[in-house]
Amino acid sequence: MAASQDIPAGMENFVVGLIGMGDMGRMYAEKLSEAGWRILACDREDRYDSLKEKYSANKNIEICRNGHLVSRASDYIIYSVEAAVIDNVIASYGPSTKMSAIVGGQTSCKSPEIAAFEKHLPADVDIVSCHSLHGPSVDPKNQPLVLIQHRAPDASLHKVEAVLRCLNSKFVHLTAREHDRITADTQAVTHAAFLSMGKAWHANTQFPWTMSRYVGGIENVKVNLMLRIYSQKWHVYAGLAILNPEAREQVAQYARSVTDLYKLMLVGDLDGLRTRLFAARDKVFGTAAWGGDGGRPLIEPSVLSSFALGQPSDDDPPRANNHLSLLAMVDCWAALGIVPYDHMLCSTPLFRLRLGVTEYLFRTPALLDAALVTAVEDQTYRSDDLEFTFAARAWAECVSLGHFETWRKRFESTQEFFEPRFAEAKVVGDQMMKKVFESSKP
Repeated sequence: MAASQDIPAGMENFVVGLIGMGDMGRMYAEKLSEAGWRILACDREDRYDSLKEKYSANKNIEICRNGHLVSRASDYIIYSVEAAVIDNVIASYGPSTKMSAIVGGQTSCKSPEIAAFEKHLPADVDIVSCHSLHGPSVDPKNQPLVLIQHRAPDASLHKVEAVLRCLNSKFVHLTAREHDRITADTQAVTHAAFLSMGKAWHANTQFPWTMSRYVGGIENVKVNLMLRIYSQKWHVYAGLAILNPEAREQVAQYARSVTDLYKLMLVGDLDGLRTRLFAARDKVFGTAAWGGDGGRPLIEPSVLSSFALGQPSDDDPPRANNHLSLLAMVDCWAALGIVPYDHMLCSTPLFRLRLGVTEYLFRTPALLDAALVTAVEDQTYRSDDLEFTFAARAWAECVSLGHFETWRKRFESTQEFFEPRFAEAKVVGDQMMKKVFESSKP
């Protein structure tokens, strides 16, 4: 039972159900139980014994054998399962939902989730969905937490807010459609860039932190973000890209932008590159000195030189990079009319870091010009850029065909290649994001 001063009258015996005890499900269970809420939770039945043992000492968490037992006894049920299977899971357990309960989900794409709720839940059940816009290892304090009051009175929304207030996140109230547009705008293109980056290094059997040309400045961020993305579960990114129609188009446009820019590089068209990318810069970033409103940069330049996984070699000094992945990101945003600053309220820590490093490149004239000259005149990165172009097009094709299994195989093969450095990358990445987060506070 939560402390009486923490909850509204009438919620003293309120029970929270969690269906799905993956990384986010466990984080929610542990945070909510620490605040005193009674939790009923379950996962696949083959995980019942291990979860039962794991939480045996926590008197506020009861592990159930299946979702039927959670649904019939909980006042607020959160489905924390993969987007690809959300319909099947809700179809199985939704009919068992307690009368007048509140139900929501944690998927990154709300369209299929809401459709499944409407299809399978009893009519007397309220729907208030949610989405914490950060990973399970990130402190939820002050991070955006989207609440979607889809089919529920204000009283039910207030109960959900009362339960989730212990996360100390910032509530952002959206519709399901607004949520999907914003998550596409803030994540689809940047995910495609770093997924393709890792695939290219994998194809060339390169560990970039061992090569001087990928150490220092912007390279530190690129390598750390790539490793952080590949250290996560494959479905975290697959669901967003494949199930969200707007994300699907953005991934396709990113592949077109990469291809078009690479062709300009191959023919040595420096003027064409400058014209196209200067126009994209002005469209996305405006003409202000820094940021969408002329304010200070999202990332202080001093941060970029910190947190490297490798060290430059005297025999192979750092050199200019054309940063094709970041050039294409801005070209893609410009083509789609996306201004990423419009969604900063709902931005994830990773997105702020990705946008910050891209902003730094495009808002530093000497750095941008060096990248464009390198793209045309320096052959050093040509092999890497070829594999990067192949990777971007392959991800786009996988998304357009809706092939979850193909996505999984592509992702996990590269994940296995980089896995030995995940632990170190997580420590360095956490330090980097903390530094960026602290420096971005008003």
